[in-house]
Amino acid sequence: MSGVFMACSSDDETNNESGKTVVTDGIYVMCEGNWGSNTAAIDYLDLATLNYTQNIFAKNNPEVVMGLGDTSTDMQINGNQLWVVVNNSNKVEVLDAETCKRIAKLDIANCRYVTFYGNYAYVSSYVGPMAEDNVQLGTIYKIDTRDFRKTDSVVVGYQPEEMAIVDNKLYAACSGGYRYPMYDRVVSVIDLASFKKTSDIDVTPNLHRLRKDSHNQLWVSSRGNYEDIAPSLSWLSKDASGNMKVEGRLDIAVSDLCIVGDSLYYVGTAWDNATMSNTISYGIINTKTHKQVTTSIFSSQDIKNIEMPYGIMVNPEGRDFYITDAKNYTSSGKLYHFSAEGSLLWEQWTSDIPSKMLFYKTEN
Repeated sequence: MSGVFMACSSDDETNNESGKTVVTDGIYVMCEGNWGSNTAAIDYLDLATLNYTQNIFAKNNPEVVMGLGDTSTDMQINGNQLWVVVNNSNKVEVLDAETCKRIAKLDIANCRYVTFYGNYAYVSSYVGPMAEDNVQLGTIYKIDTRDFRKTDSVVVGYQPEEMAIVDNKLYAACSGGYRYPMYDRVVSVIDLASFKKTSDIDVTPNLHRLRKDSHNQLWVSSRGNYEDIAPSLSWLSKDASGNMKVEGRLDIAVSDLCIVGDSLYYVGTAWDNATMSNTISYGIINTKTHKQVTTSIFSSQDIKNIEMPYGIMVNPEGRDFYITDAKNYTSSGKLYHFSAEGSLLWEQWTSDIPSKMLFYKTEN
């Protein structure tokens, strides 16, 4: 089996004799759930039948009393494992990617995101809670994916978020989200061989997303400071000495992105404290030229009707794409499927606050 990743009635499901949902070829949808309410969920869409199952984790793990937990922030596939980071439950759930059954539960305080290299997982963590006088530096934990032991850790910048790996170095975007208005503004660099931090790359305040493209460039988003520093998207590439540096910046808001080939698809919501409102945007960037691509695929009324775009995933084969809608951030959301030309193919109600999506395909 393998995972492909980059990425009606809501109770419809495909069942085996035990009543548990059978995963074949489909899409996992991570739903964050409401903060403090233990409503985080994993939904599953069967692409052959379009049957949609809400909260597959709870259905397939009835012995786990509190369900998936409180506020999931990341989900990634590694071989036959599905890793789900549940931030406010201070844990990472490791599941069988084909059955969604629990393999292991890892206790990691204030965990945020996960990435993989070789036989190891790397989990970013804020470490401590929000505190007015003593905000702690963040940590990246190294975990063996074979026995789930924490084998090492390294201190990085404040409130590390997404990570990416290029040429045996791990890069972690640091937001400093607990330090408003003094946000952090660096990408911390960790040498994987020694697992030591070697440097910090100054970018811009309040970093979040961090993705690698096919040219080994890094794309990092900034949420700005919600006042006089606007959101932006920067790209980093190696200089003559082999060190990553900021090459340029685009003045666009990026809440989520998906890179397919040389095309970076994004959705953006930019909050303004002065107007107390969000500005929503969509687009495509050519990762070779670093220019916006002229496109009309996001101009349909169906896309304009999306209340709060929260995640985007593009099918690398046909370039059709999926967008999650978090609605009001408190209740059920929606999953939309659009053709490569931007026409709405279908929409589906989800569990609360849908965000990340991943393709999953079993191998017979």
